[in-house]
Amino acid sequence: MKINGITDIFFDLDHTLWDFDRNSELAFGKILKLNQVEVDLQEFLTHYKAINLQYWKLYRDEKVDKAFMRFGRLNDTFNALNVMVAEEVIHQLAEDYITYLTDHNFLFDNTVEILEYLSVNYNLHILSNGFEEVQTKKLIKSNIDHFFKTVTNGETVGVKKPNPKIFHHAIKQANTSVEKSIMIGDGFEADILGALGIGMDVIYFNEFNKEVEVHLKQVKNLLELKKYL
Repeated sequence: MKINGITDIFFDLDHTLWDFDRNSELAFGKILKLNQVEVDLQEFLTHYKAINLQYWKLYRDEKVDKAFMRFGRLNDTFNALNVMVAEEVIHQLAEDYITYLTDHNFLFDNTVEILEYLSVNYNLHILSNGFEEVQTKKLIKSNIDHFFKTVTNGETVGVKKPNPKIFHHAIKQANTSVEKSIMIGDGFEADILGALGIGMDVIYFNEFNKEVEVHLKQVKNLLELKKYL
């Protein structure tokens, strides 16, 4: 089952290595209290997660910009909760969220162990759609930045996964080739279909065992990568 000929591994960061949902929940718990917004946190998160996914798709497809997304996803969440929050408070929440998001940096189980294992024989890279300033902090504060030779994010390149341009940019920056590279991520459309679209091999981090139509190499736990690499 081992994959031959691979020299470079590209990881998505959020929801693949960095436990976004856990860290995000802690950040929201803090900033809602800080701004004296009284809502049930779990109910807020239930609405926010679904709305945030919709906004990220719009952002990924270049239909909205960063500022519009940061405000809109919060505003729409409060509307869904029927909670009136002043615009200036929403703007402050949006700013505080980015400020405090990296106060907590929980990683998925076995992240450090698998990175130590893989770094012996492969060049490791990050290929993310996240905001540049936040992604850098996540890597440094979670003490995994030293594992990665390059870090590519959509904000810097100007396009996001699954756009082929960002994959080609990352491969060029890593001084490697499509044939020698593999993409590992949780985003089926952005990571998996995006990489497959340029002929790049993939491993789908399918933590929640989602059904996919095509036959793919999949793992539910990061240590399962040892089967392939």
